[in-house]
Amino acid sequence: MRKIYYWSPCLGKVGTIKSTLNSAYSLKKYDSLNNEVAIINSCGEWDDYKNEIIDNNIELIDLGLKYFKLLPYKGIFLSRISYTIIFILSFFPLINLIKKNKPDFVIAHLITSLPLLINKIFNGKFKCILRISGYPKLHFFRRVYWKYFAEKVYKITCPTQELLDQLIKGGFTKDKLFFLPDAIIDVKKVSLYNNLPISQKTNKKFILAVGRLTKQKNHSYLISEISNFFKINKNFDLYIIGDGEQKYNLKKQIKSLNMNDRIFILGYSDKVYSYMKKASFLILTSLWEEVGFVIVEAAVNNLFVISSDCRNGPKEFLQNGKAGILFKTNLKNELKNKLVNFNINDYKNSKILAKKNAMKYTKFRHYLKLKKVLSN
Repeated sequence: MRKIYYWSPCLGKVGTIKSTLNSAYSLKKYDSLNNEVAIINSCGEWDDYKNEIIDNNIELIDLGLKYFKLLPYKGIFLSRISYTIIFILSFFPLINLIKKNKPDFVIAHLITSLPLLINKIFNGKFKCILRISGYPKLHFFRRVYWKYFAEKVYKITCPTQELLDQLIKGGFTKDKLFFLPDAIIDVKKVSLYNNLPISQKTNKKFILAVGRLTKQKNHSYLISEISNFFKINKNFDLYIIGDGEQKYNLKKQIKSLNMNDRIFILGYSDKVYSYMKKASFLILTSLWEEVGFVIVEAAVNNLFVISSDCRNGPKEFLQNGKAGILFKTNLKNELKNKLVNFNINDYKNSKILAKKNAMKYTKFRHYLKLKKVLSN
């Protein structure tokens, strides 16, 4: 029996939460080796998921202090302060945990420097699997840092082939890199969550956008482009599902554009699949994505996707425009023009291709890939 621990101190409701949980669940459910799978709870960040974690036969290991709700997390600067606090306060408790429990693997999603440093101290007593997602900037200091710890990294996994190729060009050892799609889709739950009642603001058809209200998701650009499109087309509203630090500014922008009766910020919702079932299409305007959980979820719900061509995922998932529409990231009038010229009849096979691609991101497919990472 192997001990496999997940280290993933998430600060907010981000995709990494689902990625971590579903990865652990898939490993526990499908592997025949009866692994001891655990998630390390550094400061209480996983407390809200405790019952769900236990129900899936995963152990939740507390490091001690519960200060998660006191940490600032809105904005890059404040989140970096929080990550530094977690690093410092978790250092010795994590060392003690490693000494006592002797895990075989530690899969590190966030604040990866801490398990890497501890593994260096222990001279590789456990196998550290580094998860790299999103669009990491390979600046000088990051290259030096990763090169220093490289010999103690067992494997590095990436959610897209594009990111994997980028890391190879950045000097990473090819034989340590693995393409590992996130465990986004639970096939059995898709039908359970797609028929919940939703609250429509008007009787019009609506366009859907889903994501945290942060700089990365680029909702300001979305609102600007959609408001220009709405001056031409009166048939749609825009629903934005999500919450975050830019909420006030985005609402102010909507008001300044006189779009309060056409563009609606709905906040966080657990009925996303139901909105996807009733929406006309989904728009993703992100500046960067690891693949874009929301476009995978849209595809599995048969919702057509229009996305920015940002790195490192949407282009790959949408097959460079064969499985949806791509527009140039953050370019003025680019999205508006795509919408003006959009005719769903021109893309009859796109939703089929996108749904086929989405099935690569199920829990079971993730497990099959992860199993190879753990055994190679």
